Amino acid sequence: MINRRRFQGLLAGTALVAATPLLRAQGWPDKPVKWILSQPPGSGPDNVARILSDRLGKFWGQAVVIENKPGGQNIVGAQAAARSPADGFTFYFATTAALVTNPLLFKTLPYDPAKDFVPVAFIARSPFAVLVRAESPVKTIDDLVARSKAAPGTFTLGNEGPRTFSGMIARLFNARTQAAANLVPYANVGVGTQDLMGGHVEAMVADLASTTALAKQGRLRVLATTAAQRLAGWDAVPALAEKLPGFDMVGWFAVVAPTGTPAAAIERSNRDINALLNDKEVAERIATIGPLVDGSMNADAVGGFLRAEAARWQAITQEIGVLPE
Repeated sequence: MINRRRFQGLLAGTALVAATPLLRAQGWPDKPVKWILSQPPGSGPDNVARILSDRLGKFWGQAVVIENKPGGQNIVGAQAAARSPADGFTFYFATTAALVTNPLLFKTLPYDPAKDFVPVAFIARSPFAVLVRAESPVKTIDDLVARSKAAPGTFTLGNEGPRTFSGMIARLFNARTQAAANLVPYANVGVGTQDLMGGHVEAMVADLASTTALAKQGRLRVLATTAAQRLAGWDAVPALAEKLPGFDMVGWFAVVAPTGTPAAAIERSNRDINALLNDKEVAERIATIGPLVDGSMNADAVGGFLRAEAARWQAITQEIGVLPE
């Protein structure tokens, strides 16, 4: 006979398994899973991916290995992911640039986001920011615009290049504020922020995920964020939309897989990733880096979101006059 205490323990264990689909043994994955990233170790997307991959690996009982393939404005990593086997064990942790803006900026690409990938899960929205070094006399966005107009072409605004997300935000900012900032391209955020702190460039547009630590250390000052409204944890920092109604320029992260990936691997990944994103501890940990998680989309909803973003960005590139090369 089962005594009362043991019976209660069995009930509790059964309830735990039922309430935690992450722990159910369903066959897949039965070997390590690989996530390809287009960014280097220590970048914003990499930091977020590693938080999730570590937790997923523990849930699945299989390692989720991050493979960084930076370079070529996300093209190197995206191409590698597109050419990977569609066996359910390789996924692409992608950004806005790789899936939406690159096709608008390049006449030819060695991959086709619409044909080569299928949506798996939406991860988070990643706001950008306009920053200056802590010692800068520029205290507000109005200061920045005024100083740029006072000396057209001499006030420098760093970014990652005209065909990157931060570069297009910088161009849109110049256009809508009629600022006259000289847009200075950098190879990556790290190089740009070092120059910013060193006084070699006066301001910079960069993603919060890559610059939050420096801002919280007091080495950089965030003048404004690029989301539609003020961000939790940055309540004293205005959104650019407060001065530029409708300005909502946030990047995002999504997981996709090579076309032909088994539906079971996609469905399990989507369900388990969403469960993690809805875990308060995980969401708060990612929020401290900058991105705002969203674990509400199934794979079909992610596909719809990607199509809507493609249409929105087509209008933006036309507004700022960026043509494919």
